[in-house]
Amino acid sequence: MEIKKIVIAGAGTMGYSMAQIFAKYNYDVTIYDLKAEAIENAKKRIKENTQILIQDQELTSEQEKLLHQHLKYTTDKECFKNCNLVVESIIEKVEIKQSFYQEISRLVREDTILATNTSGISINTLASAVYKPERFIGMHWFNPSHLILLIEIIKGDKTLDTVAQAIKELSIHIGKKPVIVQKDVLGFAANRIQFAVLREALYLVEQGVISKEDIDAVMKYGLGFRYACLGPLEVADFGGLDTFYHISDYLMKDLCNDTKVPSELAKLYEEGHLGIKSQQGFYDYHDGKDHQAIKNRDEHLLKIYNALYK
Repeated sequence: MEIKKIVIAGAGTMGYSMAQIFAKYNYDVTIYDLKAEAIENAKKRIKENTQILIQDQELTSEQEKLLHQHLKYTTDKECFKNCNLVVESIIEKVEIKQSFYQEISRLVREDTILATNTSGISINTLASAVYKPERFIGMHWFNPSHLILLIEIIKGDKTLDTVAQAIKELSIHIGKKPVIVQKDVLGFAANRIQFAVLREALYLVEQGVISKEDIDAVMKYGLGFRYACLGPLEVADFGGLDTFYHISDYLMKDLCNDTKVPSELAKLYEEGHLGIKSQQGFYDYHDGKDHQAIKNRDEHLLKIYNALYK
């Protein structure tokens, strides 16, 4: 399954970020969106991002020129008729995505791979709206996509192995570290682990065991630092499975196993405090703190990326 022409459906943050990466590796990429203003914003953001890469000497002026030559922008669905791959990154609502696939899966060629960047919606649920669902698959990127290497490739019940392999090879070619999730489960792999950690972290804060600042420090300076180099099973091997067995024997039964949304998370959501995007979450991001927090995050991730992977 040769992939040369790619359409990114959705010109939001993840959409234009993915498009920029594909174009950097010389794929012909079209960014599609219903709204012209979203397209214009994507053009602006990609231009800003490439200028930053030039300043950081990650991209030459000639490479920038070639990158832009590989990018097109449109609100016309005709772009779907002659591509090898569609990567969908539209709003995270099942009915909207299903409506999109009902139309687009019949507009594209029958051998075009259809991939969704959903963070956790069931692949089988979305596949039910797809004509020829054997070419449908999950391709879950992580934000910020230019720094996070992981891509989760999620197979539905009808997904062909050749489709999964094609997306894996594509991911490797663009410098990513793909993993294949063999079964469609809610949250896939990464989000299940992330939310298990979040549940226990919020439980400890709510119980007064530790402050929110210190629970974040536990992850940043301890577990997260170690997990940047070793996975959880490798950590157990290094620590000794006998030690982990004995700790599991008494600790597992004491861990939080609540199935409700954590109360502190629910409270903030109900008050409209949504984190960086609303300038208030577990922490305050007013008065420019939001932009500074994003800048700090990206700088720190870039340092880790350069140290471990460049």
